[in-house]
Order: sequence, then structure tokens, then C-alpha cells
Amino acid sequence: MSVRWFALAALVILFDQIAKASVMATFSFGEQRPVTGFFNLVLVLNPGASFSFLAEAGGWQKWFFIALALAVSVWLVVMIRRHAHERLQPFAFALILGGALGNVIDRLRLGAVVDFLDFHLAGWHWPAFNLADSAITLGVILLLWHSFRHRST
Repeated sequence: MSVRWFALAALVILFDQIAKASVMATFSFGEQRPVTGFFNLVLVLNPGASFSFLAEAGGWQKWFFIALALAVSVWLVVMIRRHAHERLQPFAFALILGGALGNVIDRLRLGAVVDFLDFHLAGWHWPAFNLADSAITLGVILLLWHSFRHRST
């Protein structure tokens, strides 16, 4: 039963890596291409975590974030197996697992995560992110939603 959830995680990894490879093949580092008045495609490498947290830490953070993502991934595999008969929780866990492993692949290959989605408004730019980050965010939102819906009173 959990095979479908692991297949979903694999699809997240596949789409994430294809998108990143496509951007890397067509953009120069730092290049920005406007798509709309509030959205650009860019090519940046982020050696840190979300919002470039620890990006300037000197290199040790690469291994820290890899180890953290792999530890969380092991926990997610356990949770997917434990909740495989459900719908929402294993779906959310699979999104997070695929996103985490997609970014681990970048860290192992490049030493940093490839980010390329840049939303902005009135000169203010949200930190660039990628499909793996989007999957992680959506997965966390779904888990929060599930926890609020099933909260015991």
C-alpha cells in the first residue's frame, strides 16, 4: 500500500531534478528572466537552508543539512508505512520526502541547492526557491491542516 506514496515521492524528485537541470542548462548563474510583473525565473545556488539560513557558514552546513534531511527522510519513510492506509498524511509525508531528497541530491552534486523561482512585489523579492521547496511547504501545510482537523478537544 505504501508503494504509491513512495512513487509520489519519486515523482517529486524527478520533476524537481528535471526543472533544475533545465534551468541550469539555459541560464547563467545569477541570470534573471522576467515572466510576469511579479515573477521571474532566476538561477541561484543556495548553500544554506530556507531564506539562505547559514548560507555563509563556511561549508560545514552542507553536511549538516544532508544529515538532517536524511534523518528526517528515515522518519518520513516510517510515517508513510505507518499511515499508508490513510490519504492525507502519507500524501503530505511523501511530498516532504520527495522535496527533502531532491534538495539532498543538489547538495551532494553541487554543494548547494538550485533555486530558480523568484516572486516579487514593489521591489521586494521573496527568497528564490524550487519545486522541492514547494513540495515540502505544501506537505507541511497539509500536515498542519490535518492536525487542526483531527485535534482532540
